[in-house]
Amino acid sequence: MVNKNTKRAKRFKLLISVVLISALLLGLAGCSSSSENESSSESNINMNQEGLPIVGEPITLNVLTVRWGNMGDTFKQNQWLQELEKQTNVKINWQVMSSNDWGEQKSIMLASGTLPDVILGDIVFSDSDIVNNLSFFRPLDEYIDQYMPNLKEAMGETPEMKRISTFPDGKIYSLPSRLPSRPKSSNQPIINQAWLDRLGLKAPDNTEELYKVFKAFKEQDPNGNGKQDEIPYSGSGDIGVDLLNPFGITDLNGNSMMVKDGKPVFFPVSGEYKEAIKWAHQLYAEGLIDQEIFTQDNTMVTAKQQNPDAAIVGFSNQWIPDAVFGKWKDEYIAIPPIAGPDGQRYQPGEPDGMSLRRNELLITTSCKYPEVVARWADQFYTNEASIQNFWGAIGTVIQKNDDNTYQLMNPPAGTSADAWYWEQSLRDFGPKYVKPDFEKNITLDKNVGDGLKLVIDKYGSEYVTTPFPNVMYSAEEFQELPTLTTDIDSFVRTTRAKWITEGNIDQEWNGYLKKLNDMGLERLIQIRSDAYDRYTSIK
Repeated sequence: MVNKNTKRAKRFKLLISVVLISALLLGLAGCSSSSENESSSESNINMNQEGLPIVGEPITLNVLTVRWGNMGDTFKQNQWLQELEKQTNVKINWQVMSSNDWGEQKSIMLASGTLPDVILGDIVFSDSDIVNNLSFFRPLDEYIDQYMPNLKEAMGETPEMKRISTFPDGKIYSLPSRLPSRPKSSNQPIINQAWLDRLGLKAPDNTEELYKVFKAFKEQDPNGNGKQDEIPYSGSGDIGVDLLNPFGITDLNGNSMMVKDGKPVFFPVSGEYKEAIKWAHQLYAEGLIDQEIFTQDNTMVTAKQQNPDAAIVGFSNQWIPDAVFGKWKDEYIAIPPIAGPDGQRYQPGEPDGMSLRRNELLITTSCKYPEVVARWADQFYTNEASIQNFWGAIGTVIQKNDDNTYQLMNPPAGTSADAWYWEQSLRDFGPKYVKPDFEKNITLDKNVGDGLKLVIDKYGSEYVTTPFPNVMYSAEEFQELPTLTTDIDSFVRTTRAKWITEGNIDQEWNGYLKKLNDMGLERLIQIRSDAYDRYTSIK
């Protein structure tokens, strides 16, 4: 029986949450102005159609954004953001929430229907949040056409920005971004070069060579500590299907979908997937894959990757090695994708660059001055504005040279480059657009962070497969999807883990296919195919 005090505590916690979020909503409701008697008409706020300032008299916009964990609001110190307030006469009342407890607060906000003027960052509301609450958000097509020349130019140059932002009803409700200096490839093969050198081995090129290297890593004590503690391949069961990449299986967005020959494909029912699982089982059965790969959490993985006494992980798929291997990071190098049985290489990623995002800014129907917000948001869609909102301000994080090139400064001692960028900027969140041909003017440190990733990207970029795109679903489709994906995704994951650890895929394959069909796989593929057709038809 549940303790009565526990029930009271839960009710009290919920009450406090409701009270706090209600207070926040009251503070967020509606734009404010420096003039108490100012009316809500555009003429009374004296908005300029072009140039700066945007408005004659200062007004204040309430802008809600969410940050990861306990990052806080240090990004507000960004000098470009502060100068923008002075230049535009648009003051920002930032409402900064933590992702730790945003889920509960978001539900209360959407239930109440009381929203701030502006939502900034794609972490705030998901596609389904927006599609199921469209009455809270303004269609932006006319505002883009009339007040956002920078964004219009960007969409003309990079049409994918319009494609990813167009909702099923044909309208745009959220603004996109294109992040600067992004790679084409996602996680790539990372191997311990020090181990290879000690054993007199070369980096593996194909699955046969990889198997031999794994065997040597397991049996020949490459870390030299006299123990057989080496783990040839390790990671978490949630790392996706990176181990299956050599067989043409890639899963950039974690939805078990790819695009092959221009058509959406659910790869867990393919012949290539079946053969990949057989290969992975052989590795597991011989102890060449971490025996805890499907049961360990990220803390356990990190403990192995950063084992204090000696490096014990030989190979994995990572974004960059310096982000995960701690003091052993210099032992690891990136290598090209491992060639599969067909002689081809397959790399998860995005052929057009992993830079495009949507839902980075929404204007709510609570806002009295959407024209002002549109003009304000358009200021973010320039090269210099974007790099300062991704890394940090010029003069603080970025050095601008006399030849109009830009160089990132070194972070303070004891701070990683990535952490520093998040402290000093909006980073991944908010509107941005850096022209592709402008990126040659940006110099990044090739030894760490974003610069190192671009160096590593050269190994895999030409082999990047076509992922199933970030399509948009209708409200009706969103009602069906959770039931379908919850059952199907769970069954695919648990079956994959079982087959890799225990085998028997041949004997169980037909029953597996039948159960997926009974769960509604055909309907799931149809929904995703319809969404894909809408996406590709947008011009």
